[in-house]
Amino acid sequence: MGTSTPESVAGGNSHVAERPGLKQPVTGVVPPQIAEARIRTTWPAVTDASPAIANVGRALTRTVVLAPLAWLLLAPFYFKKVLPFFAKRYTLTNRRLVVQRGLKGKVKQKEEVDLADIDEVRLVEDSYNPFYRSATLEVVSGGRVVLTLTGVPDPESFRQSVLNAIFAWVPGKSRALPMIPASAT
Repeated sequence: MGTSTPESVAGGNSHVAERPGLKQPVTGVVPPQIAEARIRTTWPAVTDASPAIANVGRALTRTVVLAPLAWLLLAPFYFKKVLPFFAKRYTLTNRRLVVQRGLKGKVKQKEEVDLADIDEVRLVEDSYNPFYRSATLEVVSGGRVVLTLTGVPDPESFRQSVLNAIFAWVPGKSRALPMIPASAT
C-alpha cells in the first residue's frame, strides 16, 4: 500500500474532463503558423458605454451619501458589457487584434486588424480617465487609424501587449530592444 498512482492521488477519478481546443502551457506561445491563440482579452470600462453617465457616476461616487445612487446608476452600463446581445470585448491573438461582440464573440470585418498590418498603437491622451483608469487606443496602419478601442482599462498595459505581440510574431517587425512586460507599465 506504499505506492500511489496518479488516479489515487486525484481522488480516484481517472476520467478528468479536458478542455477542448488548443493546449498551451504559457499564454500566447503557440506560433501563428500552427493556430490562432488568444494572448489577452479585456472588457471595456463604463466610459465606453456612456461617457456622460460615467462622469455623473464619478461625481456621485466621490460623495459618501450619494455613492449608492452612483452604483445603481452605473450598474446597467457595467453589466451591459456581458449581456448576450450587448457584450463587447477586445481580444489580442497571435495573429490579430479584434473587437468581439455577443457571447459567441462575433467579429465584424471592420473591427479587426492583422498584427502584420499594425504600424503603431497610440494612446489618445485627452481620453484618459484616471477615475476609471481607462482610455482610448488608436490602431494605425498605413498612416491612418483603422481601429479605435474606446474605454480600454489599463490602456498602456494593453498597448504594450499589442506591441509585444507584433514584435514577437510578425517577421521583420522585431526590435533590438528588450521586450517590455505589460505588467511593468
